[in-house]
Amino acid sequence: MTNTGMFFRMLFGAVFRRRSRAIMAVVASLVGAATLFCLAAICIAVPQQMNDEMRAYGANLIVTPTGETDDSSSSDSAGSSAAKSGIDAAMVKHTTEMVRAKGSAKYATYRYENVRVNAAPYVMAGVDPAQVENLNHHWNVEGSWPTDGKVLIGRDVADALNAKIGGGITIGYRASDNASSSSASAGTSSSSSAQSGATDSSSSAPSDEGAGSANAETGGETSAQPTQDGRVSSDIMDTKGTEFRVAGIVDTGGSEDSIIYATNADVDKLTGVTRGVDVIEYSASASGDDLAATVKSINDMTSMHVKAQQVTKITSSDTRIITMLQTLFWIVSIVVLVLTLVGVSTTISSIVSQRSYEIGLRKALGASSASIGVEFYVESALYGLIGGLIGTGIGYALARVLTGVVFQRSLPVNWPLAIGSVLFSALIAVLASIPPVSRASRIDPAIVLREE
Repeated sequence: MTNTGMFFRMLFGAVFRRRSRAIMAVVASLVGAATLFCLAAICIAVPQQMNDEMRAYGANLIVTPTGETDDSSSSDSAGSSAAKSGIDAAMVKHTTEMVRAKGSAKYATYRYENVRVNAAPYVMAGVDPAQVENLNHHWNVEGSWPTDGKVLIGRDVADALNAKIGGGITIGYRASDNASSSSASAGTSSSSSAQSGATDSSSSAPSDEGAGSANAETGGETSAQPTQDGRVSSDIMDTKGTEFRVAGIVDTGGSEDSIIYATNADVDKLTGVTRGVDVIEYSASASGDDLAATVKSINDMTSMHVKAQQVTKITSSDTRIITMLQTLFWIVSIVVLVLTLVGVSTTISSIVSQRSYEIGLRKALGASSASIGVEFYVESALYGLIGGLIGTGIGYALARVLTGVVFQRSLPVNWPLAIGSVLFSALIAVLASIPPVSRASRIDPAIVLREE
């Protein structure tokens, strides 16, 4: 019989002669592998799933025009006109490609205009309904999304106008209400709010107050409007405008409730002007440093005349939750590793103690300490492989149940993680056996055989 054959015969003989100890070592490795694989699978899958869930609650990145021009000597009014022209389709495409370079992303564009309904100022947003619906799953829409000739109005607008789904409203547009300086300042103010985390998905919409005060800022144009006591009166009914039907009412509890949403085509017809958008909202899968890098790359390209900002109330919450989960994973993992090491080490120590006579006899017959150590290390690795294989299967079953019950998500098999779990279990078993094997290599055969 060859040396290799004798080695494996002695190895498997030792395992089967001490089956109870071998089972204890396998169980110790099994529990560690099952716990660690379950935690790792959940820690890897759940943050991504939570990130996807968070994306359903609005954008985590917005892009707005800067209002700057290539000519450094241009006046403030020229800069305001640049901002009012908005972000054109080519720039929307370019910024979207930059955002998607770091991962998948959904987006929606918004063009804001100040309008009048019964002389009262409101904000109207020109949108692509499919984009907005896909981006904002949390919106509670009663009725349907806007189509040609039909608008979606916020709950606050509906209450103020006593408007019902299927009813009609007359929307008037005045160029004086949309002076470039007013719109530019409104966009800048709302962008700053978004950066501080105090905004939601309609963060860059002009305010009603800005719409109402626009006439005063435009000087001579106010004389063409109805006045009372020398001032513009919002009490004088003005029925001029375009008739729209109410397709639906949106109720979010946020600033969306004070906005009127229409298709881009209807806004173009109402204003008589086709221009770029005021805001691009992105719900990007990138987070943390990747999202910050995307913002920096967009802002570094000054020739684009756009500014990117994170919506911090979304990104900070997302990052905080993921960090808490990962911290918990590491703490529990360290505890499980220590317990596994102690369990395997204790079991191997008892096996060494039981085989002390055998070890002494083999050393007396000329066996080296290295050959005896190799046998114990291989035996420990075998326990670790068996325990890791069974434990990984049990860990996957537990992780699948937890993600299904708690998070209502399916969990695919992560094969690299599974293979790593089995190999890591074998490594831990070998490391745990080092102290007892080191003691076995120091056994004096004369003392052991004399005691027998």
